[in-house]
Amino acid sequence: MPQEHARMKRERKTLEAMIRMYCSDLHGGSETELCPECSELVEYARARLRKCPFQEGKTTCAKCSVHCFRPAMRERVRVVMRFAGPRMLYRHPVMAFFHYLDSFRNEPVDE
Repeated sequence: MPQEHARMKRERKTLEAMIRMYCSDLHGGSETELCPECSELVEYARARLRKCPFQEGKTTCAKCSVHCFRPAMRERVRVVMRFAGPRMLYRHPVMAFFHYLDSFRNEPVDE
């Protein structure tokens, strides 16, 4: 398996942190043990990020021209981000800062 780009590793960790916050706050899960629904979402997101055609050159998924998440899963991620996004500033400020910086990337760059 090829080495994961630093940008993709950061994207994956940020998304997982958001899903963990969402699950622990709304589904009664813990930061280490997710409910089955959230576990499925994490695994799906990991698989999609591994297959991202832009890898290191990607923008945030919301601004990407290629939407590789199925519509239902994309909506689930959107709900998670809507909930966890504001809370990231307090619970994971460094991740929130880098995600904010990544949002300024206009177009994904194909590598």
